[in-house]
Amino acid sequence: MYSSQEPLQGKIITKFPSSVSHRGIHLTVNGSVNLQVRGGSAGLIESLYGVLKPIPILKKSIEVEPCGKISAGTTQIPFSIILKHKEEDTKFYETFHGANINIQYLLTVDVVRGYLHKSFSATVEFIIESELGGLPEKPVSPETVFFYITQDTQRHSLLHELKSGGFKVSGRICTQCLVGDPLVGEVTVEASAVPIYSIDIHLHRIESIMVGEKIATETSVLQTTQIADGDVCRSICLPIYVILPRLLTCPTVFAGPFSVEFKVTIVVTFQTELYNVQPKSDPRAFRKWVAMESLPLELVQSQ
Repeated sequence: MYSSQEPLQGKIITKFPSSVSHRGIHLTVNGSVNLQVRGGSAGLIESLYGVLKPIPILKKSIEVEPCGKISAGTTQIPFSIILKHKEEDTKFYETFHGANINIQYLLTVDVVRGYLHKSFSATVEFIIESELGGLPEKPVSPETVFFYITQDTQRHSLLHELKSGGFKVSGRICTQCLVGDPLVGEVTVEASAVPIYSIDIHLHRIESIMVGEKIATETSVLQTTQIADGDVCRSICLPIYVILPRLLTCPTVFAGPFSVEFKVTIVVTFQTELYNVQPKSDPRAFRKWVAMESLPLELVQSQ
C-alpha cells in the first residue's frame, strides 16, 4: 500500500535448479481506470460500447539488471521505482474494484531471454492511496444525521397490517466517514405493531460512466450487515458498526468520464408469511413487508 509520492520498493525473488542466462530484467508499472458498460446499466445504444477505452494513469519501466546470468538456487534482487516526481501533475486515483469501474495498479517483472527461450514474467497488484500532503487533518468527529422510518416515509406500498398498526424506527448514522474507519451509528425501534424479523445495513456503490453524451449509472449492493435478528425489544438503542471493505471502496470520486459514489440504506424487515415464499434475489427491490431509509455516504481520506 503506497502513496503516489512514495517510491515503490521490493525484491524480485528467483528460484532456479541451475543458472539461467538473460538479456535483462525489466520492471514495468501500469495504472489505469478500466470502464465497461453492461446492458443492465444503460440503454441499447450505450450497451453497444461494451468495454470502453481504459484511462491511463501511470506507465513506467526501468531496467533492474542488464544482460547477465542468474545463479542457481534462490536469488533476491532489490528494486525501487519512483511512481510520481514532484514536477508531474498526473492525477492518481485510489485503488477501487467495482462492477463497472476498476482502478488498478500493477507491477510486472520480466526476465528477458533469447529468441528460442520464453521470458519469465510475474505480475502483482499494489494499492494506491491518496497523497497525504493534499489531504485534510483527520476530522474530530464524522458527520452524522438522524433518520426516521415510519409507514408515512415509505414511497412503496406496504402490507395492510403495517399501515394500520404503524411503526417507528429512529436513529442516527454517519454520512461522511474515513475509508479506513467503521461506519457507526445507532438504531432504536420505538414502536411496531407487527413483529420485526431483521434490521440490516446495506452499503451501495453508485458507478457512473460517461458514454457519448449520456451517463450510464448502475447501483449495486456492496455489503450487507445484520444489526438485529428477531423481534427486538422496543426503545433499546442498538449500535451500528460496519467495517468497510477496503478494496471495494474508495474515497468518493467525481472525475470527468466517471464517478464513484456510495449510499447506505437502513432496512427493517417485518415478520410475514410472504417473506418465505417471495424471491430474495435483489435486496434493492421494494417489498410490502420491508421499510427502509437511504442516505448518501461520502467516503473521504485524511492524513
